[in-house]
Amino acid sequence: MGQPSRLIMQSVWPSLPPEPNVAVIGASGGIGSALTEYLDAAVYPNHLLAMSRSGGAGIEDESMVKELAKQAAAKGPLDVVIVATGVLHDENGLRPEKRIADWNADKFARSFAVNATGPALVAKHFLPLLRRDTKSVFVALSARVGSIADNRLGGWAAYRASKAALNMLLKTAAIEHRRSHPYSVIAGLHPGTVDTGLSAPFQGNVRPGQLFTPHRAARQITEVIEQLTPADSGGFFAWDGTRIEY
Repeated sequence: MGQPSRLIMQSVWPSLPPEPNVAVIGASGGIGSALTEYLDAAVYPNHLLAMSRSGGAGIEDESMVKELAKQAAAKGPLDVVIVATGVLHDENGLRPEKRIADWNADKFARSFAVNATGPALVAKHFLPLLRRDTKSVFVALSARVGSIADNRLGGWAAYRASKAALNMLLKTAAIEHRRSHPYSVIAGLHPGTVDTGLSAPFQGNVRPGQLFTPHRAARQITEVIEQLTPADSGGFFAWDGTRIEY
């Protein structure tokens, strides 16, 4: 069974070591679970760490993130970390705003906690675990609507702002991390509109052919990771590998 996995792995990430250690944070979400399933066939046993909520705590809980990092460290240096978490709406009334009158402090705090603070805490505890002597990659799922330059419609203020904050955090981390890890890549990835619970209420406006299955999104994310080089660190990229303006 080992040899087929090796062949699949080489076809997915030939720029990485043949037996990379991979961590997927947010493995229970729509995209995270698809990534876990997709990579499970491509990574040797015990080289894929699929991490999700613990006891109801999310990645904005630093104690949980520290525990996850401790588990990851036991596997040795990491080659890829994918943060596949995010919130746009929830069962507690969080919804994308349509106008300024809808802005709400509690909902802003919730969006920033999950979309920006959480990934930042993952970066704090997981970046030191990345391999130093070869290419290593830390990516977090961002969103095109987090691009300030691309905002032409307004609305969705909390989600837009929290993803813009995420992009800034990733850029800052990339600048600092390259001092100790010159071969590392830190980037934000826009996965496109994916058929998950996050996008479900808003799929009516998606153009034909632009609603991706989670499995297709997972494949596209792995392809972008393969294309990225250390020169791209700090960048923001779409599902097809094109760079998005901040």
